[in-house]
Amino acid sequence: MNAHVTTKEDEQSLPIPEVVCVGIVGAGQMGSGIAHVIALAGYDVLINDLAKERFDQALGQIERNLGRQVSRGAVTDSDAKTAVGRIKFAATFEDFKNCDLVIEAATEDEAIKRKIFAGLCPSLKPDAMVASNTSSISITRLAASTDRPEKFIGMHFMNPVPVMQLVELIRGIATEEKTFALARRFVQSLGKNIAVSEDFPAFIVNRILLPMINEAIYTLYEGVGTVEAIDKSMRLGANHPMGPLELADFIGLDTCLSVMQVLYEGLADSKYRPCPLLVKYVEAGWLGRKTKRGFYDYRGEKPVPTR
Repeated sequence: MNAHVTTKEDEQSLPIPEVVCVGIVGAGQMGSGIAHVIALAGYDVLINDLAKERFDQALGQIERNLGRQVSRGAVTDSDAKTAVGRIKFAATFEDFKNCDLVIEAATEDEAIKRKIFAGLCPSLKPDAMVASNTSSISITRLAASTDRPEKFIGMHFMNPVPVMQLVELIRGIATEEKTFALARRFVQSLGKNIAVSEDFPAFIVNRILLPMINEAIYTLYEGVGTVEAIDKSMRLGANHPMGPLELADFIGLDTCLSVMQVLYEGLADSKYRPCPLLVKYVEAGWLGRKTKRGFYDYRGEKPVPTR
């Protein structure tokens, strides 16, 4: 049998020696997905959340998702079990003291993120990098709220993380080149592709995607089409895998509204004004799949449009 020759592609998917342990703040949909791919790539992972139950739920979801990958032949059963064994709970930020990189994956709210960084940074070793998974908020502003803006970077994973191939990397004005280079190599080691974005509101993907979703909601609000007609039109007429209203429910209507508000306030252009119907749904607590109701009602056997 011939010995395996390591190729350039192999090297990009191998763990990098500068990073051994990765901390993640937030055990929600994004945090658990990020933990999944990082553990599978060979890194130790610590997840912090306010409640241990959230971590337990996240670990259960990771095990189920890995199980699906095993059944498809994308991952071996041995690799899946090893990955789960690498993921541990961090009760406090103190548990991150030996982490080489910590990724914040909390809700898309700048005040909450700033509070996290204020509590997190004193527990980290001086050379630890900090990344935010924010999908829209200024990396420069978030970095300025830490004690290490030069070691801070935007690392925006797409949802669902185990499936989506792209990660946006965003440098703040103070981000050092060394930090950017290390972040790039780390993301490549996960087997992901990289798009580099300048630090403008919502970066690249959401700068384009969310206004389209917002326009679909305006189309519904103005009575141009029903939920079903709008989603069918974009699936079959534009060959989108998911209609914009179905996608909004998947993302979370609260997240959609937060991104539109960042765009509207950051760019001062009326074309980014959040649709009043989106605001109304969020005020009602109808946030999409995660609350069982949004533009579709998910409480039955199959989703039913709510308008």
